[in-house]
Amino acid sequence: MSTQSQGRSGLGIEAQREMIRRFADAEDCTVVAEFVEVETGKGGDAIDRRPQLAGALAHARKAGGAVLVAKLDRLSRDVHFISGLMAQRVPFVVAELGADTDPFVLHLYAALAEKERALISDRTKAALAAKKAQGVRLGNRTNLADAQALGSASNRIVADGFAANVLPIVDQITAAGMTTLRQIAEALNARGIRTARGGEWHATTVRNLQSRRIEAGAL
Repeated sequence: MSTQSQGRSGLGIEAQREMIRRFADAEDCTVVAEFVEVETGKGGDAIDRRPQLAGALAHARKAGGAVLVAKLDRLSRDVHFISGLMAQRVPFVVAELGADTDPFVLHLYAALAEKERALISDRTKAALAAKKAQGVRLGNRTNLADAQALGSASNRIVADGFAANVLPIVDQITAAGMTTLRQIAEALNARGIRTARGGEWHATTVRNLQSRRIEAGAL
């Protein structure tokens, strides 16, 4: 999912599950694990900001299976990112495109998705430039406090989205018997999962992550 609001409401997930279920039935495949991830926007194509995707890669590699997604743009709209995933030596299957889609075709679809994103960005910039040329003042310079509050709220949304992605992995680790903060940190590092800032996990960062769940009333 591409936004935190979609992550909270579940928009699109059931449709994706149904598409994958139909594909698996038609191709006689078995789905052995499900990974749901909320992409937080900026920097969302970086693998170290996609812990659930990293978990899916590791699980597929261990099981000798493939990573199945409903649509390619649910994985990424970035050609370089898609190419990097293909280099992970884990096969990717896109239900929408079929089981026998050639890697070249996947690159082509990724390029089209990237171009679409670029066109949307260009149209937005052009519209803002036209408004500015007409003398319209963009933004509000009189409400700095409100802007700062919105920035803080945005940061909280990003942090909550990251926590929602990583906490299920922490639950799996603790269920396996590694319950101390240090053990959890070592297990996350061993899985190649990075913190929200792209660093390694320590007992303190694990504690901070768990505190977000406590604040949200999930415990």
